[in-house]
Amino acid sequence: MIKNSGGVLVGQADDARGVATGVNGVMSGMDKLNLRHLHYFWVIAREGSIARAAESLELTPQTLSGQLATFESALGNALFRRANRSLQLTDFGQTVFRYADDMFQTAQALADVLRQPPENRPLGLSVGIAASIHKLIAYRLTEPALALPREVRLSCHTGDTEVLLKRLGQRELDVVLTDRQPGSGDVGQVRSYRLASSSMSLFAAPELADRLSANFPQSLDHQPFLATSLDAPYTSALMNWFASQNIRVNVVAEVDDSALIKVFGREGVGYFAAPTVIRDEVCRQYEVVHIARIDEVRDTLYAVTRARGGHNAAVAELLRERPELDESIDKTE
Repeated sequence: MIKNSGGVLVGQADDARGVATGVNGVMSGMDKLNLRHLHYFWVIAREGSIARAAESLELTPQTLSGQLATFESALGNALFRRANRSLQLTDFGQTVFRYADDMFQTAQALADVLRQPPENRPLGLSVGIAASIHKLIAYRLTEPALALPREVRLSCHTGDTEVLLKRLGQRELDVVLTDRQPGSGDVGQVRSYRLASSSMSLFAAPELADRLSANFPQSLDHQPFLATSLDAPYTSALMNWFASQNIRVNVVAEVDDSALIKVFGREGVGYFAAPTVIRDEVCRQYEVVHIARIDEVRDTLYAVTRARGGHNAAVAELLRERPELDESIDKTE
């Protein structure tokens, strides 16, 4: 970046002018679009006739018909065609209606929210969840926000951590839950909060678990293993642990979904790894048996937010460290 004589970064100034030009272009287009006429058109399309729309809008049919004609003239295209004394949208009219419907439905929802006292308005919470995080843990991490006395409107999006962090920077997400610290390139742009850490455990269907429990860990040598194909940080640590125990790993399947791995495990295809903290839920839900806990291999979880800006109560709830998740590891033994 280069500073001009006014001390403004030239690159930043160019970006600002580009944004201003884009906004001005949109506003110029809006000037040509009469929103009142658009609303009249929308009501006519929803009601199906000018007479019913006029009654809803408390206008005379003649006035509303004239307003519609003015709107069509301004757009340069017919919005309706008359068929058997009824109005039908033209192809162009259907296109305009789709946009108008989105606009006015959103405006109505906003009006409903604004009518409520601020303390009663729902809290929005858009959470990105790294695909490598086990689904049961993802629920445990988001559950406290849903338990708030105030209504929370939660939306969850799973994916690769790097993609989620990009969406966080674009303000499409409020927080990202991940099993890795942000890279050095994100320093200054985001803030990371450690939430919890769990050892990893091995699980298998009962018959296979019986074989693997005896003479552990040597019993794992060349036995069928279900591996995650996701770049989970605990994976390399687990493979290093196998190597330190002189265990030859026989990967029979690589799966990019933590729930699907457990289903394969339930069917006896192989043994798999999951955080010890969800041991009881894994065994109960997937009818598998806990083989052993590996203290040397851990799964650490973080919440990541933008470095600047405040957080609403729902986001703040997700940023709290969860020592009870760490402690429950020992309680399950």
